[in-house]
Amino acid sequence: MKRSFFLLAAAFSLLPVAADAHPHIFIDAQFAVVAAPDGTIAELKNVWQFDEVFSSSVLLDFDKNGDLNLDASELKAVGKTVRESLGKYNYYTNVTLNGKPVPMGKPDVMHADYKDGALTLTFSLKPVEKTPLKGLLIFGIYDPSLYTAVDFAEDTDMATTGAAFGACKRKVVRPNPDQIIAQNQATLTTLFFNDPMGTNFSQLVATRLEVQC
Repeated sequence: MKRSFFLLAAAFSLLPVAADAHPHIFIDAQFAVVAAPDGTIAELKNVWQFDEVFSSSVLLDFDKNGDLNLDASELKAVGKTVRESLGKYNYYTNVTLNGKPVPMGKPDVMHADYKDGALTLTFSLKPVEKTPLKGLLIFGIYDPSLYTAVDFAEDTDMATTGAAFGACKRKVVRPNPDQIIAQNQATLTTLFFNDPMGTNFSQLVATRLEVQC
């Protein structure tokens, strides 16, 4: 098995190597929460662009014809692999309504693109059940294992769209990791950071979108 394929498998299957608390894969992300006409969540649209090092490793493993590019069939294979592998981890997507988790279904398809040395994945998630825009909704996208860093460069990268959001207030929260560590020193032990099952530290420091309707 090629080393690059091992990295892909480790990232998308969260093998024990992912217990390291330092990110090894970096994603520049965007998402938009789309409101349905009836005032519920229609879908959560995602665009993930991976760093060049990881993108190169994917190219090495999926470029079956060796032309240093990913054609349509190869990109389809990438999308299928990620869709199957990340499903059990909810695609790093965490949504709550008034403190209760909102389960999201699998995307119908995950579109992959490779351009200028970067792999980009585009996909949509829909709530398993109707979820009204009523109360406090919190949207966070993060990897509990801390193996993958998901970054939203601008507040506008966490968007809401649809007339139903007109009655809502929204804000992007960017926690300060140093403050989080200082506030939780008693529980942030070495074991905490190296738990292969993941910890809630990533949840504490993850950028999130809060919508009050």
